[in-house]
Amino acid sequence: MSIVRMALLALIVVAAGSPSLADEPGPAHFACDFATGHSWTYESGKFRSEPPKDLKFEISNIDLDKQSATLILDGKSANTLKIVRALNANTFLEVANEGFLNLTTIYDRDPATGAYPAVHSRHFGLFGQPMFAQYPGTCMAKP
Repeated sequence: MSIVRMALLALIVVAAGSPSLADEPGPAHFACDFATGHSWTYESGKFRSEPPKDLKFEISNIDLDKQSATLILDGKSANTLKIVRALNANTFLEVANEGFLNLTTIYDRDPATGAYPAVHSRHFGLFGQPMFAQYPGTCMAKP
């Protein structure tokens, strides 16, 4: 057996015997803060960028098996979210009443800080004009 085949076999055995972070249940509630980012609007034939305001919200009632969660704004339930599971991350998808999309991807916990790195993107429109925003930030597990 070649060295390459032995290394691949060893890798398969190790991977099969170790649990994936995606298999762990994870927190059922997050408080997220997105203090930086940019938003873009399309006006007069071109996109214009500006920094958005600080954005804070919570994601609660996370049920990975049912792929559902609840968006919490200002302490109140705001909308139902769908969950798309990935390796080392979960994406929470909100379809707004008008049909526009908001996506929040929360990655595995950073062991150095205890925070969960996250990205939030909004795709919407206002008075027929395209608008979108993207924010990097963090989420913290809440009991």
